[in-house]
Amino acid sequence: MERAPEPGPALPIGQAAELIGVSVETLRRWEAQGRLRAYRTAGNRRLVPLTEVTRLLSERRRTVPDRPIVAQSARNRFAGVVTRIEKDRVAAVVEVLAGQHRIVSLLTAEAIDDLQLKVGDEAVAVVKATNVIIEIPSPREARS
Repeated sequence: MERAPEPGPALPIGQAAELIGVSVETLRRWEAQGRLRAYRTAGNRRLVPLTEVTRLLSERRRTVPDRPIVAQSARNRFAGVVTRIEKDRVAAVVEVLAGQHRIVSLLTAEAIDDLQLKVGDEAVAVVKATNVIIEIPSPREARS
C-alpha cells in the first residue's frame, strides 16, 4: 500500500466499491493481488484514485458475459429495423421501423457505439412511458 497521495481525484474505498459494484473486501483483495492501486492518507484513510475506478469499470463492462433477456416488465416491445442514426459527440437519434410504427429514440452516442448499432440492423424498441398523451384529429365537418 502506498503512503504518498496520488495526483488527481480519489474516492474513499467504500464509495469506489459502490461505484464498481463490488464489496470493500473485494477491493482490498484486488489491491493485495496488485489488480488495484490504492493509497493511504496521512490520517490513514484508504483512497482509490478515480483513474483506477474508471479503469475497473471499463474492464468489467468488457468482461461481463452477455445474458439473454428472459423476462421484462415492459409490455410495449416493437421489433423492427434501424432506418436512421444521427449521432454527434454526445447524443444520437435512432429510428426503428417496426411494422406500421416508426419509433424514434434519443440516447447517448456512447450507447450507439457500445451496441455497435448500424442502419439496417434488427432492433427491438422498448417503450415504457410514465406519461401518455392522447390527441384527436381536427373536427369532422358534420357529425350525425
